Amino acid sequence: MKNLRIILHLDYAAACLSDFVCGANDEGKHLIGVNWGRDTSNFVAADLRNVVSGDPSPDGKGKLEIKRGIEVGHIFQLGTKYSDAMNANVIGEDGKAVNMNMGCYGIGVTRIVAASIEQNHDEKGIIFPESIAPFQLVIVPINYNKSSRVRKLADELYEQFLSQGVEVLLDNRKERPGIMFADSELLGIPHRLVISDTHADSGNIEYKSRNEVEKIEIELKAVIDFILAKLA
Repeated sequence: MKNLRIILHLDYAAACLSDFVCGANDEGKHLIGVNWGRDTSNFVAADLRNVVSGDPSPDGKGKLEIKRGIEVGHIFQLGTKYSDAMNANVIGEDGKAVNMNMGCYGIGVTRIVAASIEQNHDEKGIIFPESIAPFQLVIVPINYNKSSRVRKLADELYEQFLSQGVEVLLDNRKERPGIMFADSELLGIPHRLVISDTHADSGNIEYKSRNEVEKIEIELKAVIDFILAKLA
């Protein structure tokens, strides 16, 4: 720094230092006890350095941590661009008409979905919260197109859930059970019921929550109340 005739640009973090050590512009030598202003006035402080994890916090009460954030809303300052075009004005303090400064804000619907998926997923696919899931419940009937018993039971349950206001999907495609299970998990539907001829014989129905590993058997006559309690 000694005998330099150029303007020094330094970060605000460096500008607050006092009694520091710096190069003496001479090989192998340093200056100690240096202070800005006293020892040099030819400098400009600016915001040059990005903060990193571990830096002191601005209030001096801790250290900064770097965390990832997800933007789900946005704000735009529009100025008078649109109010000028629309001649949208109000009476100012001086009693004269003045076009308004405008702004807008919004929540991005697609951003909310993306943020939810980023935070709620596993190796099988999405784990949607019930509030934004495409369906609350999926009914998977095994051999729906071959077994009249399974078809009748699945259709009845589907209608009963609809009448209770449940957002339910009846997956009655001509697909193998594994494909239907995988699709329901990929889509992130929170609750799944599986119906087969075996269940028709036993009077039970298989239930699985999307965010749990274990499956359980529920009495057929109690399944409506069971699902409604889950969704409450």
